[in-house]
Amino acid sequence: MYYSADYDQLPLEDFFLPFGGSLDPKNRWVKLSRIMPWEKIEEIYLRTMSVETGRRAYSSRIAFGSIYIKEAEKLTDESCVTAIQENPYMQYFLGLHEFTQEPLFDASMMVHFRKRFPVEDVALINEYVCTGKWPEDGRNVDRNDGVPEEIETPEPEEEEDDHDDSDKPSGGKKSLKGRKNPNTSKKKDKRRKKNHGKLIMDATVAPADVKFPTDIDLLNQCREHLETAINLHWPEVPHTGHKLPYSAKKARKAYLKIAKSKRWTKRLLQKGIREQLEYVELAQARLSQMMELAPNVKLPSWLAQRLSVIPLVYAQQKQMLETNTHACPNRIVSLAQPHVRPIQRGKRPNPTEFGQKLHLSRVDGYTYLEQTSWSNYNESCDLKATVEDYRRKFGFYPEAVLADKIYQTRENRRYCKALGIRLSGPPLGRKRTGEAGAKDSRQMRKDACERNGIESSNGVAKRKYGLDLIMSKLDETAKTEAALIILAMNAAHRRRRWLLRFFRIWALRVVFQ
Repeated sequence: MYYSADYDQLPLEDFFLPFGGSLDPKNRWVKLSRIMPWEKIEEIYLRTMSVETGRRAYSSRIAFGSIYIKEAEKLTDESCVTAIQENPYMQYFLGLHEFTQEPLFDASMMVHFRKRFPVEDVALINEYVCTGKWPEDGRNVDRNDGVPEEIETPEPEEEEDDHDDSDKPSGGKKSLKGRKNPNTSKKKDKRRKKNHGKLIMDATVAPADVKFPTDIDLLNQCREHLETAINLHWPEVPHTGHKLPYSAKKARKAYLKIAKSKRWTKRLLQKGIREQLEYVELAQARLSQMMELAPNVKLPSWLAQRLSVIPLVYAQQKQMLETNTHACPNRIVSLAQPHVRPIQRGKRPNPTEFGQKLHLSRVDGYTYLEQTSWSNYNESCDLKATVEDYRRKFGFYPEAVLADKIYQTRENRRYCKALGIRLSGPPLGRKRTGEAGAKDSRQMRKDACERNGIESSNGVAKRKYGLDLIMSKLDETAKTEAALIILAMNAAHRRRRWLLRFFRIWALRVVFQ
């Protein structure tokens, strides 16, 4: 059961402190409490809550504020509950009327709080913090299939070459195809004047908390989980024969022989994988017999989840062994987190990362989460959707799109050219020389310097806010945690901009006095 809370912020002087004194109005949590759209947050919270039955639930402000504090301070669930218990400013941020020394909730409730706020809704809150207005239509940033939405490419008014003919020798008759239409150029210049701002795009990976996967380790975990399930069924079935159709000690020794060896040869590794596959197959058959004899045995939820993943892992590993390959579609690298996929990045020191791929955009110092997916999709396909989302947010198209080489496809160039948007990068065709070539080089260097802003924001999110290691285990909660990290970074940026504006106004008053 849920009761709506009072939207009005409690005045600082009314917040009761048992040890005396009053709260500082310049504190960061006091300022952040005025930034958040608490009414909209409660509307999101009410979608999954019952207002008639059940025990009384925690308020939306406590639920969202606590998971925000966790990401803003880079805390664990347990330490976040302790920090809220000890800090009166955090309790004021959560909407409490007086300081309490008792913990507000158990640390396990943090998982349920994250489930109440999907990644799409957190992206809406982030957009409000950045732009100051709530988007009317919702956004879908969760993309598990990696297939972008189709957006029609505007037809260009006139096909023109990327280079002008000023450096071509005069003489001879120019072709009609290479000649520019003066009317079309004026229309494009007029359209470019209507475009404002610069849109920076980039993709990064938020690694999940998984052990670096190897095939032999994954199969050994499968065998151990199957043996655990067999041990739970064994007291409930008639004891005819041995518990296992193989020796568990010999299976463990066969695994350790490879795991502890300093050098892994291909022949030794294939032999070990083949042995573990046989043990897993025998254990699966034995467990199926026991489940038929004792169907009422209740397994722990974590073990039941892993048992449902083991057949998929067995089929993938067997296929790779038979075909002598090291890749397969939708390869599972973790039994605890089967949604995690390997992301090929090709960067040192980790060319392959295991986590969710985030497509980010940056406008005026604020970072927006455009797409998130566990699959290794091509981020260049999201350029059109990102540009259209820019127009939805600000009412006009960007003047320039600053991105790396992967975005500079012919389709994206055609799309940006039709809208009068300058896409950073060298133009197609023969490289220009002289003053025109020097101008292109200066422009590309300037764009590269400005594009470093999104690289720095990615570094801040990973080093300061914990985007380099997502600790949440579930699919939806891991995506919510990544979106909350971006929200915390943007809220801190907005607070700094307010402080800078205050100092500018103060400096102007001092100058003119």
